[in-house]
Amino acid sequence: MAIGIIIIGDEILSGRRTDKHLQHVIGLLTARGLSLDWAEYVGDDPARITATLKRTMAGGDVVFSTGGIGATPDDHTRQCAADALGVPLALHESAKALIVERMREMTGQAEPDLTLPENRQRLKMGEFPAGAAIIPNPYNKIPGFTLANHHFVPGFPVMAWPMIEWVLDTHYAHLHHVDTRVERSILVFGLAESTIAPLMNQIETSFPSVKAFSLPSVGDAQRGELYARHHIDLGVKGDAVSVDAAFAVLREGVSALGGEMVEHPPASAAA
Repeated sequence: MAIGIIIIGDEILSGRRTDKHLQHVIGLLTARGLSLDWAEYVGDDPARITATLKRTMAGGDVVFSTGGIGATPDDHTRQCAADALGVPLALHESAKALIVERMREMTGQAEPDLTLPENRQRLKMGEFPAGAAIIPNPYNKIPGFTLANHHFVPGFPVMAWPMIEWVLDTHYAHLHHVDTRVERSILVFGLAESTIAPLMNQIETSFPSVKAFSLPSVGDAQRGELYARHHIDLGVKGDAVSVDAAFAVLREGVSALGGEMVEHPPASAAA
């Protein structure tokens, strides 16, 4: 089962805010023996959000979506998710109860006046596509929602990250560490990518469950003396048993081509 993330918001695309979700979600998945297969950034354009969700909902991937589920005019995700499936928005009763509970905390009133414009606006955050289930929000109780293997959370990391963890541990615990993926690589000096490409093809042919990768660099002295020279970060990733065998073939192949190999130092040493 592939896992993807859609990060929604004009502020990300304009550079007004820097995305923090991608790297953090990768970490959450890695800790559970899972991996991220794809990521997309989408601005606050309803037609584009709807088209993106229509496409992803037509597949079988698990998808996390961050941003756009508030109740201001630039929050379109709830409506777009409904439009993508052709269902109406409706106030979710459990979401309503949680939002009212939050109102009580904010106002100190036992029974908040739900006719007030600001409270009616707050209740809109509980309007989800028909058939949706809620995702609890430990930060302020305003929930996200799940629909068609898609899990919609706010754009704020302090809310989104524990909500994503809850989804992973509640709905996908059976997938944790089932197919642990590993990655091993070396730094290669003195060889061009065109020279090592046949070796990479050979490895992927011999080990169908393994992917070979190469990341060339013109040199980065800021990472340390080792990385200052032109080099290729060459490696393989896949299941642990296959990767160990493929990595041995990789090293033998680089040696046969006359390349210089260096193991990656620990992260602290490379800093």
